Parts: sequence; C-alpha cells; structure tokens
Amino acid sequence: MPFINTKTNVSVPKEKEIAVKTRLGQAISLLPGKSEQWLMVGFEPETPLYFRGNGDQKIAFVDVSIYGSASKAACDKLTAAITAILREELDIEQVYIKYGEVEIWGFNGSNF
Repeated sequence: MPFINTKTNVSVPKEKEIAVKTRLGQAISLLPGKSEQWLMVGFEPETPLYFRGNGDQKIAFVDVSIYGSASKAACDKLTAAITAILREELDIEQVYIKYGEVEIWGFNGSNF
C-alpha cells in the first residue's frame, strides 16, 4: 500500500485536487507491484512552508510511503512524474519528495 501525501503552500481547488489524485493514481504504477487499487492520497493545501527562510515561492513537500521497497530507478521515474503533475496542475515551482519504505503496515486491526 503506498500513501502519497502532499503539503503545499498554494490553494488546491476541488477540481485540481481530483485531477492530481487521478494522475497520481496512474503514476504509482511506475513502482513495480503498486497500483491505484491500494493507493491512498492526501492533500494539505495552504500549509505555511518555508525554504531557506523564504515562504514566497510556490512549493510542495511530497511524502511517499511505500509498503515494502522500490528501486532507485523506479523512484526516479515516480519523482519525475509527481513533479510534472504538480507543476502542470498547480503551477508549483519547487517540488521536494521524500520516500519512506515501511516494513509493517497496519490495516483494519491487523498487519501486512
């Protein structure tokens, strides 16, 4: 189960949220064995974010949690896709992405 959570300092209208969610659902398949079927997506718009003391740029911090692991090459492809999606849909100038591999993931009272 992957989870992609996006914090950004821009507003995200509902139609753009749906467009980003849909495109992330397609992009997650760049990681072998992952699909939209188990993808969870979260948005935290209008979050104060500062980089180098500056909060004036349109930026996003994306946290990608992956149950299991993924190769660097696959993550490179997903990074390019996420960056393109956020630039095209939300006009975000800078996109920072963190990947985390999770060994144990709980779901409905038990663990995978």
